[in-house]
Amino acid sequence: MRDDHLKVVKEIIASVVKNNISLEAEKWLENFNRSTDQSAQLAKVFVMLPRKTGKLPVAINEDQQEALHAAGFGYIRNWTIDRLSRVWLLAGLDLKDKELLFSAINRLFLSAEVNEAVALYSALPFLPHPEIWVKRCAEGIRSNIGSVLETIMENNPYPAANLNEAAWNQLVLKAFFTEKNINLIVGLDQRANLPLALTLVDYAKERWAAGREVHPQLWRMVGKFINAEIFETLKTGLQHYNQMEQRSIALAISQSGYQPAKDYINTFPELKLALADGSLNWNSF
Repeated sequence: MRDDHLKVVKEIIASVVKNNISLEAEKWLENFNRSTDQSAQLAKVFVMLPRKTGKLPVAINEDQQEALHAAGFGYIRNWTIDRLSRVWLLAGLDLKDKELLFSAINRLFLSAEVNEAVALYSALPFLPHPEIWVKRCAEGIRSNIGSVLETIMENNPYPAANLNEAAWNQLVLKAFFTEKNINLIVGLDQRANLPLALTLVDYAKERWAAGREVHPQLWRMVGKFINAEIFETLKTGLQHYNQMEQRSIALAISQSGYQPAKDYINTFPELKLALADGSLNWNSF
């Protein structure tokens, strides 16, 4: 994300925060922002902040919501004010030294309870030096706490922009394992890759062998990489007579360049018609 774009988003968030907290809380935060020793005070202020701001859902006016939506951060409307205030606090830290900044925020991760962890991972897209938070984000994917995983996986542009392929693939796989909202993973289509596709195909086979359904969004990451071997697996799915599964596989095939699979789909009149009239898209599932 460009620095100028991020600056505008931070300004909108600042205005939202100020509209949602008391004058006393605003002055308290401003005192911290003017402090010359933020690193020493950060942990105390971060923990105390909900007592100052409250925990009500954020109220955002129409202009603010339109601006946030246009910038890709419209999901903030679903946050509470303490979460947003913590993100704003971290994004505005005036610590010029990268190592000092990392040390101060990393200490918060190490001692965070659930709501604090949610705020910390929510802040990743807004923090300077995005490269220094990659390991922390990858470690978060290994969490067993649902709200923490949702914060990292859903509506968060940081992972797609910064994680390496292995960590990204682990995020996507765990999203399926833990039944997160796949549609909300930012960068899902752009980060599709062959190793992930092959792993997902194996996962689909395992679920079929256990008599379980396969999440239709799984095929979204497979379509670009269909070959003869993957095609054989897709034919198995098409023969299950599960309409949602058939339609999702058909959509994946329509986005591939593998002609034998495209020809095979044409032998299914209902699927051929659905693809032709444009009614199928990944938001359908």
